[in-house]
Amino acid sequence: MGIAEQITTQAGRTGLAGLLADPKSAVVGLDFDGTLAPIVPDPDRARAHPGVVPALTALAPLVGAVVVVTGRPAATAAAYGGFAAAPGLEHLTVLGHYGAERWDASSNAVTAAPPPPGVAAVREELPVLLRELGVPEGTFVEDKERALAVHTRRAPEPDALLERLRGPLGELAHRNGLVVEPGRMVVELRPPGVDKGVALRGFLAERDAGPVLFVGDDLGDLAAYAEVAARREGGHPGLLVCSGPVTGEPPVAELAERADLVVAGPAGVVDLLNGLTELLRG
Repeated sequence: MGIAEQITTQAGRTGLAGLLADPKSAVVGLDFDGTLAPIVPDPDRARAHPGVVPALTALAPLVGAVVVVTGRPAATAAAYGGFAAAPGLEHLTVLGHYGAERWDASSNAVTAAPPPPGVAAVREELPVLLRELGVPEGTFVEDKERALAVHTRRAPEPDALLERLRGPLGELAHRNGLVVEPGRMVVELRPPGVDKGVALRGFLAERDAGPVLFVGDDLGDLAAYAEVAARREGGHPGLLVCSGPVTGEPPVAELAERADLVVAGPAGVVDLLNGLTELLRG
């Protein structure tokens, strides 16, 4: 079944048609974890699906731009994705830390503003708080330099633990001028005023972009979804794709309800990118 046949909404079909009609002004936006890279217990072991670089290498020259928008540090996502020095990806951009960092393949360099002081304060206080709360073994903190994420994926009853942590983590974040971003078995504490919608909006504005395709898998991608939806209301075609888990779990409901198309994890995203390339090549 082709891409068009899998799309479940008229807005999505209009978005695909717009992209095919004007690919050189189109932007393909992609989340990293859960979208290009399978979710794994240890975030440091995440790597892009082996089909991602070949698929992007084929697609990138046919569209206006490809941008990866992630909560990870930009250089980390570029390294874990295998994007540096990949033929055909010379103009790929990674917006890391929800746009606070930028990595460009053309220079293999990262540009970023200084991290806010609240992150350093939370870095010191968070281990103490988790000890006081008596979190079980398997709970771990991922230090993203500009944000900190508490993962419960490897702990017993991860969803119940996450619910127990929401209040105390929210108080810690608020006390230090940060906000909390919930996700699948993770809560992230990060600076306010930055999200994937803001990051995507800035990137699209600098390119005077036309049609936009965005693929995400978790709650942090809702802001990018909202940006594409707002553009559609303004007459710019857009296509929203949800990368669902491949473990038998349902996709994140909030994304799946807003998506024009749901695919089966990173492998499904690779199929989507390859299918789009075939359509553009005619």
